[in-house]
Amino acid sequence: QVQLVESGGGLVQPGGSLRLSCAASGITFSMYHMAWYRQAPGKQRELVAGITGQGSTNYADSVKGRFTISRDNAKKVVYLQTNSLKPEDTAVYYCRAANYDYTYWGQGTQVTVSS
Repeated sequence: QVQLVESGGGLVQPGGSLRLSCAASGITFSMYHMAWYRQAPGKQRELVAGITGQGSTNYADSVKGRFTISRDNAKKVVYLQTNSLKPEDTAVYYCRAANYDYTYWGQGTQVTVSS
């Protein structure tokens, strides 16, 4: 049974921070590329950050310098540290695991940035 379970979302003021977590089960975690996507109301889902099994990262230009993706292969968890949050970051954030054969998605966690 493959599961990706996100947590850590919530309501924060502009300039605030949240750490999102995605706990994986049922996969050989270190063999999967992990990523965070987000989808704002009325917009397409977009890649926020990705990380390979070896720790190489990539980020959307809109979050570079503010967000950090990391993973703990022993705990089978991927994190997204979000700093200096802006209202434009408001979205449902989704965890994704992918290898050459399979792609899995979490259920999403809501991040709302509002004053």
